[in-house]
Amino acid sequence: MKGFFASNSYSMKKISLFALVLLIVSGGCVSNQQATYLQIYEESPYSGEYVPPVDYIIQPNDNIYLQVSTPDPSVSAFFNVFDASGGRITVDEASAHLMSYPVELDGTVDLPYVGSVVVAGKTLSDAKLAIEEVLKAYVTEFNVTVKLVNNYVSILGEVNTPGLYPLYKERLNIYQALSMAGDVADFGDRYQLAIIRQTEKESIVKEFDITDKNIIDSEFYYVMPNDVIYVRPLKGRYFAINTAPYIFAFSAVAAIGTLVLLIQNTRLLSQ
Repeated sequence: MKGFFASNSYSMKKISLFALVLLIVSGGCVSNQQATYLQIYEESPYSGEYVPPVDYIIQPNDNIYLQVSTPDPSVSAFFNVFDASGGRITVDEASAHLMSYPVELDGTVDLPYVGSVVVAGKTLSDAKLAIEEVLKAYVTEFNVTVKLVNNYVSILGEVNTPGLYPLYKERLNIYQALSMAGDVADFGDRYQLAIIRQTEKESIVKEFDITDKNIIDSEFYYVMPNDVIYVRPLKGRYFAINTAPYIFAFSAVAAIGTLVLLIQNTRLLSQ
């Protein structure tokens, strides 16, 4: 009878150990549904009606790159912040900032020999037209190039490579942006991804589910310059054991526990 109860006690310990292992491992797993994009849900918070993308509106504290080209390089030099007479100039990130015009708090840029031109509240195309209109009083033949220098998106949180990334094309969607950061990490919450967007009046925060196919038609499908994308961690992320170093610590504990049970079993059998 004593051996029966001892054997029963050992079995209960063994079952408890396996139950504990199963509970911890299941808590550290991410289901296929949680990691799959473009799913079709019967009920979706998005209307499914297409919202066309809008152009970026220039705001105070932006920096715009401006180049005026004329048949006479000496004339062009009057309107540019660098000497255009030397021919073609290679523009990288650092030089673009040096050769850019800051948009002042009153929404203007200060052009040499021309004065202040209002560009805030306009698209890049409209700002180009406004600058061309002012330059007509000084030159007859010219071409104006206007580009946004601070054309970046910040991607933070549970992504594989967080950082500041350039928007390499005008229409970059949320999935393309996340791919630049190596995609959402295993324990990133794809159901509540957040975008912080600066508008003319305020900063707004929009949360949405990137596993929902209907996100394609929403207003936040396309990323805008200066957007901040934040991926929250899933609940329990910091206690997950299927990532190093937790998996090594748990394996060591499990091995020791198994060894102890084997020793106890051996003693029981020898009695």
